[in-house]
Amino acid sequence: MKRALGPALKILALRMPAFTIPALAIPALLFASTMRAADAPVVVTSIKPIHSLVSAIMQGVGEPELIVDGAASPHTYNLKPSNARALQEAKVIFWVGPGLEAFLEKPLQALGRDASIAELDNAPGLVKLPFREGGAFEPHDDAPEHDSASGQHDEADAAHDADPGHDSDHGAFDTHLWLDPMNAKAMAAMITTTLVAADPANALTYQGNAKALDDRLDKLDTEIKGIVAPVKGKPLIVFHDAYQYFEHRYGIRVAGSITVSPETIPGAERVSEIHRKVGELGATCVFAEPQFQPRLVNVVIEGTRAKSGVLDPEAATLKAGPDLYFNLMRGIANSMKDCLSSA
Repeated sequence: MKRALGPALKILALRMPAFTIPALAIPALLFASTMRAADAPVVVTSIKPIHSLVSAIMQGVGEPELIVDGAASPHTYNLKPSNARALQEAKVIFWVGPGLEAFLEKPLQALGRDASIAELDNAPGLVKLPFREGGAFEPHDDAPEHDSASGQHDEADAAHDADPGHDSDHGAFDTHLWLDPMNAKAMAAMITTTLVAADPANALTYQGNAKALDDRLDKLDTEIKGIVAPVKGKPLIVFHDAYQYFEHRYGIRVAGSITVSPETIPGAERVSEIHRKVGELGATCVFAEPQFQPRLVNVVIEGTRAKSGVLDPEAATLKAGPDLYFNLMRGIANSMKDCLSSA
């Protein structure tokens, strides 16, 4: 015997809309959704800051894959089998270049032959700065300044970029290019052009997202100038010389680095040199990095009035995604301000 509908169920049935989706239409909608996801090109990125810029431009189309994830560093990374598969399947690959991700150079030649590979250290409009040598270095009074409104750099920057030694020789310049938001804008422009060429069906989405990203980067630049303004010119020591672009953009004085290259453990002579430098500077800050052992920083500040802090130039501790770049840059600015303000 069938149970009669209760009063509440009868009322619910009467209130159901006339345009309820037929059951047969549901699989079709699910299929269409799957097809849209399948249409997104397979895009692979090398490091978190680049992944963040690409993610922002690809929003609404797809999510790029990331090779150097978690707390790993491109300076010491070993390619995994899953990374090799991703490179082989990729339609587009973004990396900074062999000067930073040396571990990718041969795999890209072997596995990325069918992909469009964008080497972002070749992006038009980048400011490139030469590597500094030695543990202690002098402040730069002639730091190049971008025009944050236009994203263009001045004549001194243009002359620097025109030097073929900085464009053709990957070892001739500091590859931490993203630590200047104006360089991030230049790389974002190249990312957009590459994606539009590889996936013209989604060109309008890429271009719209790129415009929004450009505006956010200008606002970020203004915000960081305000954060670091109280500590401009105060000396600090970093773990490795990765911050030139940040210091040139914002007038920060990096007086030396514990090591030039994080792949190489500094010798006793270099550590002693930096220890003497910290003593000469008096109250200052010495910054470690999350991927590397902090004990060297403790040795350097022992017996001095210096304080220690942490900087994360490659976003080792941050969650990947379109907002990572902004969190990375704010984190560096706030870490410098907090430590130097109390030193």
